[in-house]
Amino acid sequence: MEQLQFIGTTPEQLQKAITENVKSQLEELKKSFQPKTPEEFLSRKATAQLLNINLSTLYLWTKKGVLQSYGISGKVYYKRSEVESALVEL
Repeated sequence: MEQLQFIGTTPEQLQKAITENVKSQLEELKKSFQPKTPEEFLSRKATAQLLNINLSTLYLWTKKGVLQSYGISGKVYYKRSEVESALVEL
């Protein structure tokens, strides 16, 4: 960060310098800022429909580690982003 000389500076000049510095820092932050999108979880049925497979195939893929499952209260879910990234181009 650059050092600014403020001796003999009027309050208006100081305010302008601070405002310009803050604006430039905000512009830099905007360039690198990526808002976090909420993760979408799919049920077993929705995941199987998305992949056009049956539930037994989904079970086997989960056991083989092709897909990662997550659970809560006895329910099984899959992250949509992980399901989509498991697909590979042929």
